[in-house]
Amino acid sequence: MVEEQPNPSTDFFVLPAVVHTGLRVVRCGFADLPAPADLEGAAVVFVRYVPSAWARLIDAVRPRLHSLAYFMDDDLLDVDASAGMSWRYRFKLARLAAWRRGWLRRQASELWVSSGYLQQKYADWHPKLVLPSCLANPADVRRMYYHGTASHGVEIRWLRPVMEEALRRDDRLVLEIVGGRDVYRLYRGVPRVTVVHPMKWPAYQSFLALPGRHIGLAPLLDVPFNLGRSYTKFFDITRCGAVGIYSPGSIYSEVVSHGENGLIVELEQEAWVTAILEIARDEPLRQSLLRNAEVKSAELAGLAHRGYSGLINKQPE
Repeated sequence: MVEEQPNPSTDFFVLPAVVHTGLRVVRCGFADLPAPADLEGAAVVFVRYVPSAWARLIDAVRPRLHSLAYFMDDDLLDVDASAGMSWRYRFKLARLAAWRRGWLRRQASELWVSSGYLQQKYADWHPKLVLPSCLANPADVRRMYYHGTASHGVEIRWLRPVMEEALRRDDRLVLEIVGGRDVYRLYRGVPRVTVVHPMKWPAYQSFLALPGRHIGLAPLLDVPFNLGRSYTKFFDITRCGAVGIYSPGSIYSEVVSHGENGLIVELEQEAWVTAILEIARDEPLRQSLLRNAEVKSAELAGLAHRGYSGLINKQPE
């Protein structure tokens, strides 16, 4: 299967259909060109797009293929169908799909489509209808998150290699991080990352209340601005049901006891990767840390309440 990148068209339509045949599946990106000998007797399926390098390869090996098919779940072979969309997207569709229509016919490619409309429109090609199949939920996902604001740019950059390595070592892990376009660009090459746009405080409170977070990250690097911070992230992390990883020598080390209600980990990137994997893989430990963090959170709230007395002197009656 040739696809630009992992995508819903493959997972909903093509992959279930091909797996059902019992054939061994090899998913290839545009740049994943096999040796011509490796395609001997192969069935090649293009998902939505036909890149130039693959077209040249098929030109060279077509007589040796078992079969060739092109799948589309939008009307990609008709340039007029995309009228009204952005010119960049229309040019992409034309370059990788519509302008390949004649080439596909010359190569005697099968046409696979996703709907009765497309099947009827391209009836002269005798297309095969491929219906979608539901996807199974990912098993045992572990969500880690970092919700640093723009003032945490140094931490956002420091965490990037940590996140990449942790995600590489455990495919159950996913990352949720708050940021704008700069954060999106920074983390774009890291798999299973969701970049959430910054939001106002009331909206953030509702967002934080959504379930499903397991590991909260709160590094504080040694920069002057961090000296004045408080430990409110401990409350946020605990309240959303996550266990925190914190840096030593920071305000968090005043309220977090390592191995009791969170982890205090030296600001060394490999150490943070190890800590993330430990919490992700040891659910009894995570639950124990979370329970203790909830107790500590309540204690800290009580301490704050006692300190409110006398904060504002009452006016004499």
